[in-house]
Amino acid sequence: MRLLSFLKNGRPAVGIAQEGGILDLTGLDEGFPSELVEFITGGAVLRDKALAAVGAGHSLLNPESITFRPLIPSAGKMLCLGLNYTEHAAEGGYQRPSWPTIFLRCPRSLTAHGAPIIRPIVSEQLDYEAELALVIGSPIRHATPEQAVDAVYGYSCFNDASVRDYQRKTIQWTMGKNFEQSGGFGPYLVTADELPRGASGLSITCRLNGQVVQNANTREMIFPVAETLALLSECITLEPGDVVVMGTPSGVGHARKPPLWMRHGDVAEVEIEGIGVLRNVIQDEVAQRAASPLVAA
Repeated sequence: MRLLSFLKNGRPAVGIAQEGGILDLTGLDEGFPSELVEFITGGAVLRDKALAAVGAGHSLLNPESITFRPLIPSAGKMLCLGLNYTEHAAEGGYQRPSWPTIFLRCPRSLTAHGAPIIRPIVSEQLDYEAELALVIGSPIRHATPEQAVDAVYGYSCFNDASVRDYQRKTIQWTMGKNFEQSGGFGPYLVTADELPRGASGLSITCRLNGQVVQNANTREMIFPVAETLALLSECITLEPGDVVVMGTPSGVGHARKPPLWMRHGDVAEVEIEGIGVLRNVIQDEVAQRAASPLVAA
């Protein structure tokens, strides 16, 4: 299945992308939830019900007519890997890590397929990062690699757009990775049964304004999916709806001479074989401090 989160008449909905359009599961009957996390936690019952609805003659929505949402807008945990491809670690001046480098993203840092990635007013160093994302389908703790990969519900595309000067202000990367609407996530969650085990052997590409700037294969990860999840489960329980983002290959903008930063109006695309294309236009942030309800008077 190719699942998605979207807005229909301003309300959240879950759908399945199929040949000919989008099947609105939420609109079929009250048994289907409006949030993808709830669909995932519904397990085999909801999955079988959704599969039965595919091809049953229901009307389909035109993908161009819907507004995509980030696949999991408010994950319980979003864990991201840095330095997970050897050549990318080297281009950033780092040694090959002996344990995954982990940082967190918060919900407000996400943006959807087709929505803008915001270039903040405080920096010009906005960089692209094509990445494989996965969503956990069943809880795991102290899992073996085989148990861990079995817990993956599905895979998607992610653009871990990073504000490099803020990322490097301290040894902690959190600030550079959490600017609002900086992480593109989607468009589809492809269930694990439709891809190679652990999503290994898939080409992963980033294009900026149509030009290829990153081109690699997921088999080149230092810590592949199964090993990563097993290591994470040593520390924390991974739960349904949690998201893990698997790191970017070489070719990022900050390592180029001169650096290649994303600008207003640029188009960034992340394509992963068998999953799809995530597309975002870069948009400059507009300072509206006086009018913002989030800023105290």
